[in-house]
Amino acid sequence: MELLVSLGIGLIAGVGVYLMLRRRTFPVVLGLAMLSYAVNTFLFASGRLVSGAPPVLTKDATTYADPLPQALVLTAIVISFGMTAVVVLLSLGAFLSAETDAIDIEKPDAEGGAPAADRAG
Repeated sequence: MELLVSLGIGLIAGVGVYLMLRRRTFPVVLGLAMLSYAVNTFLFASGRLVSGAPPVLTKDATTYADPLPQALVLTAIVISFGMTAVVVLLSLGAFLSAETDAIDIEKPDAEGGAPAADRAG
């Protein structure tokens, strides 16, 4: 079971990195979300989950569930949601100003000619 979870986390992280290396903004945003899912799953799986154990230590409980991984994942979900919202707004602003969603596009100069990097070479 541990091998399956670690392979799943690795696959999700690999897909996230692959999508973040694309030249369009929408796959980059999806890759960021996938990478954050992989990190959240890793944090949750690293907490030594115990099934059937109470979440709070009582007198008759011999083991209890550790609340720290759950708190870390909840915090990471909120942070990744805010970060995704910021990235979406930045990509929307870039799309509206450049009229394309390509990441490595250069705007032409004020005269309407080729970009300055193309004229220098």
